[in-house]
Amino acid sequence: MNTAFTSQDIQAWRLRTLRGALKLEILGMKRRGRSAYSIIKEEFGFKGNKAKVLEQVDELIKQN
Repeated sequence: MNTAFTSQDIQAWRLRTLRGALKLEILGMKRRGRSAYSIIKEEFGFKGNKAKVLEQVDELIKQN
């Protein structure tokens, strides 16, 4: 079985992974290093608190 992943597949997977990490941060989980919230804000230019950024990420996933 051969599986080929395109760069779009990898970017979509990464965005969904960051979304999951952000949801856990909203619930109170902490992590070492940079937060998913700061990574998402920097890479996608979103503004607002964690809940607002999560809404923007959900909308971006729906568009793609």
